[in-house]
Amino acid sequence: MGAELVINAASHETRIALIENGTIAELYIERSREKGIVGNIYKGRVIRVLPGMQAAFVDIGLEKAAFLYVADVFDAIEEYESLLYAGSKKDDEPADDPDGNDRPDFKPLHPIEDLLQEGQELLVQISKEPLGTKGARITSHISLPGRHLVYMPTVDHIGISRRIEDEEERERLREAVERLKKPGTGYIVRTVSEGKSEEDLIADMQYLSTLWEEISKRQAKAAVPSLLHSDLDVVQKVVRDIVTEQVDKIIVDSQVDYDRIVHFISTFASKMKYSIELYDEEEPIFDHYGLEVEISRALGRKVWLKSGGYIIIEQTEALSAVDVNTGRFVGKHNLEDTILKTNLEAVKEIAYQLRLRNIGGIIIIDFIDMEKEVNREKVYGALEEALKADKSKTNILKISELGLVEMTRKRVRENISRMMCEPCSYCEGRGYIKSKITVCHEIFRELRREMLDIRGTKATVTVHPQVADLLYDEERRGLEELEKKFKKRITVRAKPGFHQEQFEIAIN
Repeated sequence: MGAELVINAASHETRIALIENGTIAELYIERSREKGIVGNIYKGRVIRVLPGMQAAFVDIGLEKAAFLYVADVFDAIEEYESLLYAGSKKDDEPADDPDGNDRPDFKPLHPIEDLLQEGQELLVQISKEPLGTKGARITSHISLPGRHLVYMPTVDHIGISRRIEDEEERERLREAVERLKKPGTGYIVRTVSEGKSEEDLIADMQYLSTLWEEISKRQAKAAVPSLLHSDLDVVQKVVRDIVTEQVDKIIVDSQVDYDRIVHFISTFASKMKYSIELYDEEEPIFDHYGLEVEISRALGRKVWLKSGGYIIIEQTEALSAVDVNTGRFVGKHNLEDTILKTNLEAVKEIAYQLRLRNIGGIIIIDFIDMEKEVNREKVYGALEEALKADKSKTNILKISELGLVEMTRKRVRENISRMMCEPCSYCEGRGYIKSKITVCHEIFRELRREMLDIRGTKATVTVHPQVADLLYDEERRGLEELEKKFKKRITVRAKPGFHQEQFEIAIN
């Protein structure tokens, strides 16, 4: 079964689901008030250079200053071009990265303090969205993605997507781009270019070259900081980056977006135009395809497996942890077989959830301990195979003696939970609060301090209603002991609006 794109477009929010084998594999969300900024180009000003971090902070007009690492600085570094791809083999060339960010790292010959000064103006592009408390990651290596090519106006290089495996086709595309491109510029040939004619490549080059000229003209006149170029909206971007011959159908519930997609595909991918459908039923499109249930499931920390086992997914600022448990699954033969089957089933669900939730950064997977080395190898091999369908770059290490797998997954945008949820205002994002008994004992300690320092005959304690019930019932003895010791009357007053951990003490 091929893939399908289901697009739910509203004035306030656009959601796009990529369905593979009847199951939602990826979810893209863009809200009118929170549009993504990856790919946007800004004229900014350096506000701080940090030699100790070999980085700089740049004001580009966002709420938080953007972060620019020394490897992302393109100034007058003549060695950049040679160092970036020096000695590179075919395997080192960029994968199909629409933003042109998947390039080999290089070690600059100059420290950042020699390249940038405070107050300096720069042309930069967002490479990573602001994540959590961090500002956006930016680069001065500008890249403009098209349908077939990614244009790099500041780098003289040609890269071919690693996903194009036929050597003859790679060489054909390389020779065509080399012959057609302007001197001093570069291109990454994207996967969708495989089998395309030179006319398709020329059309992309002309469009991207004209776009770069317009950006350069705006840069000369623009104030600092200012936005010079906005990338496509989520519908256009997903259609540009995802729609290939493997996508059988696009279903959209908006006439406006239907017309835009038809125009785009008829221009850049004419073979796909008959696979577009306008959904006009009364039932919401995501309900019709059963996607709302999967999205809700992707927001939970516990995910049940078909066997009765389950996985727990916990996300923090630094890393994400996945814990595998047998749950209700008791197996049929022996413990080792039960554990192996649970781990193998969990592998598929973990790979699916990482992709659906767009979890990136450092990921620790705690599989159930397996005694046999051969079983550990089976689980590791299954995880490698399951991650092949993931377009984001992943690196995984062998299962340790403790049953842990350490891996990384490339992170460019916020994951679903951070996009759709916010920290609990009650527990302040901790996921737990102090128990009512703990609060009672804190109150006793605070009463001791207050009664020692302040003269008076009466103390009034204002607390959450459930804490008040506990003070009048199970913890009444603690209050009576304090009354007896300090010869002061203690009155408890319940206030419904109080947080469970909140209390006030007044001595009269």
